[in-house]
Amino acid sequence: MLDQLLSNPVLLIALTAWALAQTLKLPFGYLKDGRWNWGLLFSSGGMPSSHSALMVSVTHAIGRFEGFNSSLFALAFAMTMIVVYDATGVRRQAGIQAQHINTIIEELLAGHPISQEHLREVLGHTPMEALGGIILGVLVAQVGSYWLM
Repeated sequence: MLDQLLSNPVLLIALTAWALAQTLKLPFGYLKDGRWNWGLLFSSGGMPSSHSALMVSVTHAIGRFEGFNSSLFALAFAMTMIVVYDATGVRRQAGIQAQHINTIIEELLAGHPISQEHLREVLGHTPMEALGGIILGVLVAQVGSYWLM
C-alpha cells in the first residue's frame, strides 16, 4: 500500500506544493514582521496560501495526467474553486471578525482578569495570498508532472 501511495504522482505533487507553501511562509513572515515565527509551519493563513497551492497543484496534475477534458479534472476544478473561495471569503471574514472581537474585549476588560484568551485572527487569506498559492500550485504541478511522467 505504501508503495502505491509513493508512486502516485498527483499525491506527490500535492504534498510537495503544500509543504513548499508552508515552508515559504517562514521567509514571507520574516519579511512582514521582522522576526522568525516557526509556528507558521503549522498554521493556516499567511503567504502563500497552502490551501490554494495544494488544491491547484492537484487540479493541474490531474489535468496533466488524466486529461483536462476528464470528469476527474472537472471535479477537482470545482473543489478547488470552493476551497479558494472559502479561504479568501468566509475564513477571511471570520478572521476579521476575530480581530474586532479581540479589540472589543481588550477595551472593555482592560484591567479585569476575566479572560485573556484571544480568538485566532489569521484564519483565511487575502486575494494576494491565494494568488501566491495558485501560482505556486501551478508551478509545482507543471514541474512535477514533467519530472514524474
